[in-house]
Amino acid sequence: MCFTYAANAMVRFRGTHDRLTLILAFGFVLSGVIESVATFNFYDDLAAGSSGAMHVPLSWMVSRTLLALVLIAALVVERRVPNSREPGREMAVAFLVVVVVAYLTSAAYLGSPFELVMHPNAFFSRPGDLLPAALFAYAAIGFGRRRHRGMSSGDWAVCAALWMNVACHLVATQSERLLDAPFTIAQFLKVFSYAVVLGGALLDNAKLFDQVRHLAVTDPLTNLSNYRTLISVMESEIQRSRRTGRPFSILLLDLDGLKAINDRHGHLVGSRAICRLANVLRVHSRAMDTAARYGGDEFAVVLPEAGEEAANLVSRRVCERLANDGEFPQVTVSVGTAVFPQDGETIDALFNAADRALYGMKGRSIGIHTLARIAACL
Repeated sequence: MCFTYAANAMVRFRGTHDRLTLILAFGFVLSGVIESVATFNFYDDLAAGSSGAMHVPLSWMVSRTLLALVLIAALVVERRVPNSREPGREMAVAFLVVVVVAYLTSAAYLGSPFELVMHPNAFFSRPGDLLPAALFAYAAIGFGRRRHRGMSSGDWAVCAALWMNVACHLVATQSERLLDAPFTIAQFLKVFSYAVVLGGALLDNAKLFDQVRHLAVTDPLTNLSNYRTLISVMESEIQRSRRTGRPFSILLLDLDGLKAINDRHGHLVGSRAICRLANVLRVHSRAMDTAARYGGDEFAVVLPEAGEEAANLVSRRVCERLANDGEFPQVTVSVGTAVFPQDGETIDALFNAADRALYGMKGRSIGIHTLARIAACL
């Protein structure tokens, strides 16, 4: 579970450049290595008989203290510099930090004059476990204070797991020999805390992948589909129409006078005009329709199972809704339609047909406005 969490944490770091996640990944890798090696030493202690069963495993103390210190170091680093600017360099720095912490922790325990043994009938049979308990509690409080920064599922999982580790070591202080009830409960809490952290990391990565997928298929300004999705939908509709013999239509839409709006009212108002058209398309499209922005002030709508009459009805409705949406300045849109297969049997042919219809409508609109200005002058 340590190695699996580390792998997921590295994936998250590559997507977010979060230093805390990177340091935790290296810390869990090192802790997992120590835990794996400790398995063999544990069986050696059991084979030594009653004397071995009274010794606190050194690997237990080193790995647990190391993990707690790594968590505290991660909080300190995050407070100083929350985001990484050079991921490759930061990986080396994080690895160095973890190695230094591991070396100092191991040296402290190996050089300690106190023997790690259990003291039956004492209030704390294993007083050495109070140190990692205090360190985990300090780290848990530090993670809890990060709530105002918008904690993710993984952050909440780490916070909960830290308190489980505090409980783990407090229970371990009551253990009088290996494999007794407190020892078993402490081991269960430790393993369960790893499972909680791993579950939080998996949830975070699932959300991250969903965000990436959403960004890959949508336009960031309007939240409509993007050009790539539009082409994919049109390819699917062409194949479906050839198979069923039923037509589909596309609408090409172009905002009228967007440059004039930008020049007169500013680009924020111009961007808002684009979003106004996008909102009309989103609200007044069927669930099966695909509205997309494929560049600048140009939009397209794919209408499955719709012929020329239905396409013209939709285009008129969009024009009316946009012209009467009640916002300032008033904006209008030109629309061109094309129907498969009568206006074309390929994507390019359909776009060309709709484009000709669109600019034909735009030309008529310009002619009408010119006549209106001449009449006003007369």
